[in-house]
Amino acid sequence: MLRFVRANASAVILLSILLIIPCFWHQRIQAGDLGSHMYNAWLAQLVERHQISGVTVVRQWTNVLFDVLVLQTANAFGFAAAERIVVSICVLVFFWGSFCFLASVSGRPPWNLAPFLVVLAYGYVFHMGFMNYYMSLALAFLGLAAVWQGSAENWAMAAAFGALSLTAHPIGFAFFVGAALYVELSKKLDGYWRWSLPILGVLVLFYVRWFFAMRTEWDTDWANRRALFDILGIDQFKLFGDRYGWLAGVAFAWALLAVFVFFYDWIIRREKPQPLFRMAVELYLLSMIAIKCLPENVRFSGSGAWAGLLGSRLTLITAVLGVLLLACVRVRRWHLLGSCVIAATFFVFVYVDTRKLDRMEASARELAAKLPAAQRIVAVAKPPTGWRIPFVYHSIERACIGHCFSYGNYEPSSAQFRVRAVPGSSFVVSSNFKAEAIVRGDYVVQQSDLPLVSIYQCDAADWTRLCAAELNVGSKTGKPD
Repeated sequence: MLRFVRANASAVILLSILLIIPCFWHQRIQAGDLGSHMYNAWLAQLVERHQISGVTVVRQWTNVLFDVLVLQTANAFGFAAAERIVVSICVLVFFWGSFCFLASVSGRPPWNLAPFLVVLAYGYVFHMGFMNYYMSLALAFLGLAAVWQGSAENWAMAAAFGALSLTAHPIGFAFFVGAALYVELSKKLDGYWRWSLPILGVLVLFYVRWFFAMRTEWDTDWANRRALFDILGIDQFKLFGDRYGWLAGVAFAWALLAVFVFFYDWIIRREKPQPLFRMAVELYLLSMIAIKCLPENVRFSGSGAWAGLLGSRLTLITAVLGVLLLACVRVRRWHLLGSCVIAATFFVFVYVDTRKLDRMEASARELAAKLPAAQRIVAVAKPPTGWRIPFVYHSIERACIGHCFSYGNYEPSSAQFRVRAVPGSSFVVSSNFKAEAIVRGDYVVQQSDLPLVSIYQCDAADWTRLCAAELNVGSKTGKPD
């Protein structure tokens, strides 16, 4: 890895600078749940400084790495700078981790496929703001790149990356362990036993499906019956409306063209694929089966929060493995030109749509600055019809940093993050169901909730314009009037 960086230093530096431009082109990084992560990092800072009661910070071993990095960086540089620094690091680690993984498997740097990796770095998972999961996958790909080299030193590096992946999110770590085990077994097995390996993988996934289905005490949602086109991983392109779906179709067709050219060369010109092409196909197919075998959402207890969008998260793994297939065949330079056009179009779309979100957050900051100190608010906002990113209200919560408290923020009541609400807290609700009702906008305000201010969308012609209104007993959080 170090030899590659030294040999390609100029290209690595230039591409890295281009990679993080979307982290700086607006006043704030607009990425769904990221706003909630930043807000709760501020709560954690207040707890550390003993400036707030009713909220506590617990020790936990997973789903925490991004939040810890944000808090420590914010303590040194402030929250605005910490957001850009830590998110930029996440993007760079994800891209170069995926790049190294593809290079290790295919035996050559996948420069011609870099535009697709850049798009995936800013795809659905990033814009949903699943930062711990995003970081976990980035570290998992780095670990798998080390596993592929096979030496004792590389295995030690892989173990370190795997441990860090676990602190970020358990799904990324599970992927790392499963893929590493599959790789090692494929190297050691041959003949009939080698052919039985993908069958064993399918059986394990079917067992996982049966296990979730039999746990009747869990509330499971199997609404992940996506079309084949979506589970191929291309749905990572789909973000803010129908035009992303059309662009996803163009990207898929362009990738498919490269596959058709490969088969032509294989059959007519007798050009063979990379030796590990077969393993890449197996991993890709198994990742698609995994999406079908896992529920989309699961609640492990009646009062707990949902572990949500599992299948939607996994398509990022499928997408990277799909790019791995292309890396194992000879992709011509003309394919790079088309990929650059697709990526450029994608980022033009993203810039236009995230600018609207940034305008909405600017409105929220203006309102928050006028509120009394320590005012409790509820953030109620919905995206335009057709948008796949629903968490636009978290940017309102981020606008509260230093000014107000988001009464309905879901993280402290979910018991899935390090910041937890103490029952009876006056700053945030401790009931997950109550938090869900508040952000939906249909929660009926009680006397014990007051004083409370709703920041909500008040202009039917401009969904980015927000207003603030005091709530009364009997008011609904989304309809203060």
